[in-house]
Amino acid sequence: MSQKVYTKNAPEAIGPYSQGMVVGNLVFTSGQIPLNPETGVLEGNNITEQTHRVCKNLKAVLEESGSSLQKVVKTVCFLSEMADFAEFNAVYAEYFTGKPARSCVAVKELPKGALVEVEAVAEME
Repeated sequence: MSQKVYTKNAPEAIGPYSQGMVVGNLVFTSGQIPLNPETGVLEGNNITEQTHRVCKNLKAVLEESGSSLQKVVKTVCFLSEMADFAEFNAVYAEYFTGKPARSCVAVKELPKGALVEVEAVAEME
C-alpha cells in the first residue's frame, strides 16, 4: 500500500503528480526544482542559489514523510548545463553527507527555466 506525501513547506505540484510517495519503508520524491514554496516563484539566479533551494525543498518532503536527507539512498540529478557540475556538487555535498548513489545528467530544458532538478529515494526513519 502506498501513501501520498504533502507538505506546505515544499512547492505545490505543478502537474498531475504528488510531492512524494511512501511505499513500504521507502519514500520516493518527485523531482524538485527551485520553486519557493511560499510564492511558487523560481528562486535563485545561479546554480548555487538554485541548488540550495532544491535541497531545502527535498528536505521538507522527506521530513514530512518521516525520513531525512541522511536516509537518502539514491538521487537523480538534472542540470540544464553540465558546465554547472562543480558548483552543483559543492552545494549538493553540504546536504547529502551520506553520499548516496547518484545519477547526474544534463538535459535540454527543465520546467520553469530552472537550472537544476533533483529527485530522491530514501529509507524511512
